[in-house]
Amino acid sequence: MPAHFNRRSLIRGISAATVAASLATGLAACGGDSDAATTTSAAKTGEVVIGQVSNGAATQTAIKVSEVKSISAELPASVRKSGKLVIGEGALPAGFPPLAFVGSDQKTLTGSEPDLGRLVAAVLGLKPEIQNATWENMFVGIDSGKVDVAFSNVTDTEERKKKYEFASYRQDNLAFTVPKKSTWNFDGNYENLAGRTVSVSAGTNQEKILLEWKKKLESEGKKLTVKYFQDSNSVYLALSSGKIDAYLGPNPGIAYHNRQTANTPNATRTAGTYSGAGASLQGLIAATAKKDSGLAKPLADAINHLIDNGQYAQWLKAYNLSNEAVAKSEVNPPGLPLDNS
Repeated sequence: MPAHFNRRSLIRGISAATVAASLATGLAACGGDSDAATTTSAAKTGEVVIGQVSNGAATQTAIKVSEVKSISAELPASVRKSGKLVIGEGALPAGFPPLAFVGSDQKTLTGSEPDLGRLVAAVLGLKPEIQNATWENMFVGIDSGKVDVAFSNVTDTEERKKKYEFASYRQDNLAFTVPKKSTWNFDGNYENLAGRTVSVSAGTNQEKILLEWKKKLESEGKKLTVKYFQDSNSVYLALSSGKIDAYLGPNPGIAYHNRQTANTPNATRTAGTYSGAGASLQGLIAATAKKDSGLAKPLADAINHLIDNGQYAQWLKAYNLSNEAVAKSEVNPPGLPLDNS
């Protein structure tokens, strides 16, 4: 498969499950020139406000964070001298809540990914500059040196390591969503899908995994019914009406939908997660910089500082993504294998 297949497929899965919901709740789509930069200043020195203008995608949270000079001293001289960290986002054209999208002020790029970039920039003593582009052009920006690092839900893969270096910061998980009243839970064992009807988006990594489970169950004389729908509204209508038992999609999109429907008659919940890399490896989302840029280590050290001091947990909680926490940021950890990336 092409190098970007899984990540692009997951982005498509997130978009399919969330764009309609975001429009319904008044979230603006990302727009403007692919090179357009947006900046968000801290409310005051030593503070980053998470979830600004996110229109309910996050609980707005002010997090105290200041430069750690021992970490900022690790930065390449050119970045340190520039005084800014240019952060790439691949959120054009429509965005993908809660990860990255234009906020309710119609201009600020908000979401969990740019917000983590802002936290990391604060630890490094740099001003964050967010550059929003299409997914493909985000990588062009890194390759050309116009972007220092991408915080954009990029999966760590062995294929990508040929061109990029990584600092991991979040688990790459899929999730099952069910009606809040449902008692069914996925415990990581495909056998408890027997007799269930599950929806999934076609052409995605999660479809591949679900169809592999279906094949295993069939070999055991058991049945798993897989259904497809054209859009997210149809998926959630089928879920609320009992036509399907669960929907399998990227965890961030599921978490966003759970939050948006929490106080409605059609509230949903997460019934279990599973690594986007499959059974053999926990997939990881990572800050992505040009190979040999010298950025991966200071980025990982900045993330670990946030982990050790509790700001990382605050960031995840604000976006309802605590179930994707990592214990430690690693430089170039094992990624999705070449035969599956």
